[in-house]
Amino acid sequence: MKFESMRQRVVEMSVLLADRGYFAATGGNLALRVDAEHIVVTPSAVDYYEMGPQDICVLRLSDLVKIDGERKPSVETGMHAQVLRKRTDCHASIHTHQPVASALSLLGQPLPVPPEQRALLGPQVLIAGYAPSGTRWLSSKLQRVLRPEVNAYLLRTHGAICCGSSAERALQSIAALEALAAAHLRARIAARATRPASEQAALQKLVATLDAQPVQELIA
Repeated sequence: MKFESMRQRVVEMSVLLADRGYFAATGGNLALRVDAEHIVVTPSAVDYYEMGPQDICVLRLSDLVKIDGERKPSVETGMHAQVLRKRTDCHASIHTHQPVASALSLLGQPLPVPPEQRALLGPQVLIAGYAPSGTRWLSSKLQRVLRPEVNAYLLRTHGAICCGSSAERALQSIAALEALAAAHLRARIAARATRPASEQAALQKLVATLDAQPVQELIA
């Protein structure tokens, strides 16, 4: 019964994230801790709006052996396992392709976090170096930067991953990261106010894009 309720929770969270634009097509995945030994994780390459609880994979956390589920686990399962093994205080790990944070991942720089957002995100948003999606190499890159006080990470040229002590906290961290990324990008644009007119036009177009896509809150 505990597996079934958690599998349904994964479905609900995936649809919510897709509705708000944090997941796109089949890009994005998540894992929830069931107990000390098991996790549930989204399947690989399945449309969120067609996904049912039976599609959600139940895995043994220690070695990622599948216990139940009709589908193949997400190719990013190893990345979530790294988070949930190291962060025993966390019960959720969410990998997104959210627009602004994903754009900032191209810069390859950590983000400072203002005091009012540190309870959710930690003192800074760290960045894991580039590695191909779904590989052990990517999991190991993330593992190297995981810190007990940091709940949000950028994946170089790939997206973001956030964790939390509950599913709700992880969802809140995702939205907080997108707001932080948007604020950081706006500050970088403002700092270039003296650039040539041709560049200013491109920057203003980027600002208009940010204005047209406000950060979507995530309330489970």
